[in-house]
Amino acid sequence: MLLAKTEEQIAAEEAWYETDKVWLVHRDGFSLGSQLRLEEGSPLPEGKVKVKLDHDGTVLEVEEDDVEKANPPSCDRAEDLASLLYLNESSVLHTLRQRYGGNLLHTYAGPTMVIINPLSSPSMYSEKVMHMFKGCRREDTSPHIYAVAQAAYRSMLMNRQDQAIVLLGASGSGKTTNCQHLVQYLATIAGSTGKVFSAEKWQALYTILEAFGNSSTGMNGNATRFSQIISLDFDQAGQVASASVQTLLLEKLRVAKRPANEATFNIFYYLLACSDSALTELHFNHLAENNVFGIAPLSKPEEKQKATQQFNKLQAAMKVMGISGDEQKAFWLILGAIYHLGAAGATKAGRKQFARHEWAQKAAYLLGCSLEELSSSIFKHQPKGTLQRSTSFRQGPDEPPLGDGPKLTALECLEGMAAGLYSELFTLLISLLNRALKSSQHSVCSVTVVDTPGAQNPELAGQSRGATFEELCHNYAQERLQLLFHQRTFARELERYKEENIELALADAEPGSSDSVAAVDQSSHQVRSLARTDEARGLLWLLEEEALQPGGNEDTLLERLFSYYGPQEGGKKGHNPLLPSDKPRHFLLGHSSGTNWVEYDATGWLNHVKHNPASQNASVLLQESQKKVISSLFAGRGGSALVLSGSVAGLEGGSQLALRRATSMRKTFTTGVAAVKKKSLCIQIKLQVDALIDSIKKSKLHFVHCFLPKAAGGGGDPRALPCRRVSGSELELPAEHCEAGLMQLDVPLLRAQLRGSRLLDALRMYRQGYPDHMVFAEFRRRFDVLAPHLTKKHGRNYIVVDEKRAVEELLESLDLEKSSYHMGLSRVFFRAGSLARLEEQRDAQTSRNITLFQAACRGFLARQQFKKRKIQDLAIRCVQKNIKKNKGVKGWPWWKLFTTVRPLIEVQLTEDQIRGKDEEIQQLKSKLEKVEKERNELRLNSDRLESRITELTSELTDERNTGESASQLLDAETAERLRAEKEMKDLQAKYDALKKQMESMEMEVMEARLIRAAELNGELDDDDSGGEWRLKYERAVREIDFTKKRLQQELEDKLEVEQQGKRQLERRLTDLQADSEESQRALQQLKKKCQRLAAELQDTKLHLEGQQGRNHDLEKKQRRFDSELSQAHEEAQRERLQREKLSREKDVLVAEVFGLKQLLEDKDLDIAGLTQKAEALEAELQDLSSQESKDEASLAKMKKQLRDLEAKVKDQEEELDEQAGTIQMLEQAKLRLEMEMERLRQTHAKEVESRDEEVEEIRQSCQKKLKQMEVQLEEEYEDKQKVLREKRELESKLSAVSEQANQRDFETEKRLRRDLKRTKALLADAQIMLDHLKNNAPSKREITQLKNQLEESEFTCAAAVKARKSMEVEIEDLHLQIDDLAKAKAALEEQLSRLQREKNEVQSRLEEDQEDMNELMKKHKAAVAQASRDLAQMNDLQAQLEDVNKEKQELQEKLQGLQSQLEFLEQSMVDKSLVSRQEAKIRELETRLEFERTQVKRLESLATRLKENMEKLTEERDQRAAAENREKEQNKRLQRQLRDVKEEMGELAKKEAEASRKKHELEMDLESLEAANQSLQSDLKLAFKRIGDLQAAIEDEMESDSNEDLINSDGDSDVDSELEERVDGVKSWLSKNKGSSKALSDDGSLKSSRWVQGRLAEDGVGCARGCLRCGEGTHGMWHWGCLCVWPGKG
Repeated sequence: MLLAKTEEQIAAEEAWYETDKVWLVHRDGFSLGSQLRLEEGSPLPEGKVKVKLDHDGTVLEVEEDDVEKANPPSCDRAEDLASLLYLNESSVLHTLRQRYGGNLLHTYAGPTMVIINPLSSPSMYSEKVMHMFKGCRREDTSPHIYAVAQAAYRSMLMNRQDQAIVLLGASGSGKTTNCQHLVQYLATIAGSTGKVFSAEKWQALYTILEAFGNSSTGMNGNATRFSQIISLDFDQAGQVASASVQTLLLEKLRVAKRPANEATFNIFYYLLACSDSALTELHFNHLAENNVFGIAPLSKPEEKQKATQQFNKLQAAMKVMGISGDEQKAFWLILGAIYHLGAAGATKAGRKQFARHEWAQKAAYLLGCSLEELSSSIFKHQPKGTLQRSTSFRQGPDEPPLGDGPKLTALECLEGMAAGLYSELFTLLISLLNRALKSSQHSVCSVTVVDTPGAQNPELAGQSRGATFEELCHNYAQERLQLLFHQRTFARELERYKEENIELALADAEPGSSDSVAAVDQSSHQVRSLARTDEARGLLWLLEEEALQPGGNEDTLLERLFSYYGPQEGGKKGHNPLLPSDKPRHFLLGHSSGTNWVEYDATGWLNHVKHNPASQNASVLLQESQKKVISSLFAGRGGSALVLSGSVAGLEGGSQLALRRATSMRKTFTTGVAAVKKKSLCIQIKLQVDALIDSIKKSKLHFVHCFLPKAAGGGGDPRALPCRRVSGSELELPAEHCEAGLMQLDVPLLRAQLRGSRLLDALRMYRQGYPDHMVFAEFRRRFDVLAPHLTKKHGRNYIVVDEKRAVEELLESLDLEKSSYHMGLSRVFFRAGSLARLEEQRDAQTSRNITLFQAACRGFLARQQFKKRKIQDLAIRCVQKNIKKNKGVKGWPWWKLFTTVRPLIEVQLTEDQIRGKDEEIQQLKSKLEKVEKERNELRLNSDRLESRITELTSELTDERNTGESASQLLDAETAERLRAEKEMKDLQAKYDALKKQMESMEMEVMEARLIRAAELNGELDDDDSGGEWRLKYERAVREIDFTKKRLQQELEDKLEVEQQGKRQLERRLTDLQADSEESQRALQQLKKKCQRLAAELQDTKLHLEGQQGRNHDLEKKQRRFDSELSQAHEEAQRERLQREKLSREKDVLVAEVFGLKQLLEDKDLDIAGLTQKAEALEAELQDLSSQESKDEASLAKMKKQLRDLEAKVKDQEEELDEQAGTIQMLEQAKLRLEMEMERLRQTHAKEVESRDEEVEEIRQSCQKKLKQMEVQLEEEYEDKQKVLREKRELESKLSAVSEQANQRDFETEKRLRRDLKRTKALLADAQIMLDHLKNNAPSKREITQLKNQLEESEFTCAAAVKARKSMEVEIEDLHLQIDDLAKAKAALEEQLSRLQREKNEVQSRLEEDQEDMNELMKKHKAAVAQASRDLAQMNDLQAQLEDVNKEKQELQEKLQGLQSQLEFLEQSMVDKSLVSRQEAKIRELETRLEFERTQVKRLESLATRLKENMEKLTEERDQRAAAENREKEQNKRLQRQLRDVKEEMGELAKKEAEASRKKHELEMDLESLEAANQSLQSDLKLAFKRIGDLQAAIEDEMESDSNEDLINSDGDSDVDSELEERVDGVKSWLSKNKGSSKALSDDGSLKSSRWVQGRLAEDGVGCARGCLRCGEGTHGMWHWGCLCVWPGKG
């Protein structure tokens, strides 16, 4: 259930997240601080961060790897470590420390439990607390050891699967205490059938095991020195049917030999402190001063007193467990014999015998044998030749017989006998305990609790010694269990995810502690080989080999062990499980993933593994004891120890589950390697741990991690009385800054234990994975009750074809969060907690279904009971009828005769029937006894056969396993034999080759000898020739010596060079190794950083998924709330309709009451009138009576008048009745009109109120809209100002560009104007010259030439002017295009800004709507609360209305009574005072009725107003939702428009780029035109230079005045008209042939007018038309062939 957070909590969390709190990890623990953000000007080195500590404000620059995320304060005491926001070591340690300081010792860690051992025994383990956890689910309970037991018990009952609870932790961490609590809870809550197992029996069992199996060590004052498996077998009803205890790895040698400052088993101290009578019987009245076993009595009186109390408690416990007095006496005798053997001692040298025979005699007496038999069993190893029975047929040929073992010292033989006696005693004890716990009842499942000695490390206890071989065995067992935990919680889950194709983003964790386990127990493939091979083997196998090899010792053992597992060169603790020590025969072994390095002392370890015949002779000595109390107990135990060699105790069991467990353990000891090596004492260690693992591997495991809060400070006096399991002195941690009042913890020690347990890996797997999973079919069958519509759709018994599809449909209907489950190939997986929520929903639905079923059953039973009552009623009536009939015939004589005679007739028949029935009963009894006897016999036969079948099955299994192991060994031996044969063949071939080589060499030697003999003979024969040969021989010898020296020198030089190269390579290798180590360190740092970041990312993802899940739940609640709200609205609507109906009925009743009141008033008036008439008549009657004396005439006259008056009265009465009816009708009409007016008035008032409310709402909405419009106007004004600024900027840019263009155009125009002025001035000068030359009369030809040149100049100038105008037009067009583009761009930007503004408005509206929605939700919640209150008020009003209706009915009844009284009064003419009183009462009642009516109206109006307010709020919420939807749609539409505008902007940008390109081209054209203009100007200058030559022609032309005027007029008119055409021609020419204009501009100057004409003719330059005179020329070419005078006249 989600709990709403307060504002203070939310503010505190926000402040926490803003400060970025972290843990700074250091050597002493961790400290809280804040990570500082980096400033821009002060960068830090890579991998460094700044942290400010909270306790003193110190700012430190630390490594990034030393900083871990901190959780909010709300997680300080979280019950489950998996619920932490950030999962890291410091956060986990902080949570554990906070909980431990608050005396909360237990903490959930996902599926496991973490317990920190308290400093004292807390009061949280009581029977009352047990019943608090009874029947609860794990999710509903707080962390407690009882919660683990309850979870295992509940899982066993639900799934019918065996459960196992495994306790892990160091020595002294409270494992045995928690084991005691677990079993006590199960025994108390489950109960037992026939008191087979109870809390009392368990307490007695624990007391006995504590006495015989516990002792004081350096780390724990009451340490368990054996591993125990406690199994509780449950029947079908969930009660304990039987129990059993198995023990392994007993430190039996602790009786005789143990580390310094440590004690022996507790039972010896109890026994030595017992009463005087017992001391006398055990010969404890005189104790030895020296005991080689180190067993000495307690010295302090208070310790003796406590030991005596413990001994009395032990005797009571043994009595509870059914151990008789004789059996107890046998125990005390054997223990006393062990003590006396220690007092007897043994010789250190010479013959093996006792050192003190008198103590040995006492031991022999207590054991029931002679001193010679005892001495022979211990030192000579052959007691009466009975040891051969213990030799197994499975002993291999390579194993030495038991009697021919290695030589042992006398003290070792004595220690072996003591250890063997205690081992047999302990095995017998476990057997007797199981005898008291076993039962033949049928059992279904079991719960197993595994308790092993904790991890041992003498360094933690402050001891300088090395760990012993027994401590290595216990540490090895803990390693195996820890490895099992890692495999079950991490490796197995990963494998399952891979099998189901589920991808999990989880970084692979480091490998488990398999290296240290392999260093101890890695086996060899050649199990029967005793030779030393290069194959890597564990310590146990190497111990066996060295013990059997001649000359083997601990030094060679460690040398071989380091060659396999030790560091090669410069190894470190993180790379190898084994490290050398500075002390001789010491080595370091890294346990718990390298977090717990234990230094072991291997001195004397080979003696542990050697076969000690004295230890094996102990059982035979006890079996053949002369004391019956001892021999009777051990007589039948010879064959049972053969299979397991005494390794495991407690395999006797009466239930099927116990037999199955024993068979599993026997299989472990008889399969494969165990069949061969079970005689080896070393391999027995591995086999016992294998048996322990195999016995629990098939069960569902529950792990409990027990942690030490502090390191122990030493064991103290070894003879001190064992105390409770408490830790040592407190260790202050100043760097931790714990809260006040919290108990202190040794954080580094706790961190090491946490790392060694691999708990964080399991937690990450639990958080990020899917820990809960179910098969598809099982999930569907279990949870289809949550989807009844699917069951109704398909039917109850429909066949599912696709289970996966059915489960998916079921999950969709359950509306689960998508991230909370994952569909695999064969099963569905759930996140942590999802399946528990489904179970809660299923339980709730099941309870509802059961409630409905119970209601149906009760209804059915009630109907059946009713039918039975009806039948009984009918029977009673029948009996009553028969009784009545019997009373009728009881006095009849014939009936009396019949009742007297009939019993006499039936007597004879009844007696005959009784005799027949008695005979039948006797026959049936005999048959029943016979059948019962046969059934008992068959049952006994069946039990005997079942036991026989079980024995045969176990024997068959053993033989089958033996056969399998023999076949395996045979295969191995066959392979070995083939390999040996192959090697033999190779050796034979080598031998043959060597033999041939030797024969050839022998032949050579023979030949050499013959030659030598011949040479010697030759020397004797001829001395001269001998001298020559001698000289040759000496020369050859000198040459050989010289060659030898030369070769030796070369070899030395070569060797020197090789050594130098080797040294260089070694230096290089060292450098490379250093670089490699550096890179490895960097890689490790990067890996750690990556893992840390990945863990933080996963934590964030999980937090996000959690938030999404919460949002999903809130949405579901919102939908449910909406549906409930709609139902409430519907109910309110129905209530309003009912109220309207009631109001209409009330109006009708009011009308009826009003009519009755009117009738009552009318009746009152009638009564008053009648009263007046009666008074008048009485007066007249008196008058008439007074005038009795008058005559008869007047009397008759009076009678006539009287009759007339009576007739008139009758007529008046009829008229009055008619008028009264008319008045009544009018009054009723008036009443109806008044009621209609009242209703209209109320309706109008309601309408006015609704209108007022609507006006108020409209006013508020208008104000809101006005505010929104004001905000919009302000934003539009700001946007407008922004657009105007942008517009002004663009205008300024455009004006700058236009000014630049206009400036260029203005300069060109100015230059052209200047040229034109210059041309006009030249023309004026030319005119002056013409006028001057007119007198000189030049020739016509010169004048014509000058005119032609002048016209050419004018044409060039006009073309330039026209080109300038066209360029101005084009520039204006470009300006217009630029303006259009700028306007379009401005429009688009304005539209874009408008859209952005609208988007911002929409976002602001959405935010406002969200705020309004939140306010509306608050109002809605308030309205719902108000509605609930209003509903309550409405119910009250309805009750009041019912009361008013009742009062109304009472008033109506009273009114009817009053009416009847009124009628009676009218009839009886009673006194008016009574009527007035009744009328007063009526008026009082009417006033009360009116008051109640007004009260009801007021309350109804209040309820109506409240309903209207609620409807109004609902409508407002709907309007808000609709407005929000509209805003979302508008937002989407604006986004689409924004995208369209962006696309248009892109297109316009492309167009703008195209326009700029065109502008650039036009500018290039303009430059070319300017160049052409310059060339034309240069041509014009050259033309002006030729004006002087035209004077003669002008004089000739000026001869005729008319011709001159015509020429001048035509010239002036044609220049202006044809200038634009020439400019167009130049423009078209420039656009078609730019190269010609460039060539024209590059030419520079014209030599003569003829050259210009020819050039233009060649280039094809023309105007817009042909020649003005003749019209010739193509495409407007200038026609120079015509002789007419251009332009237009010849």
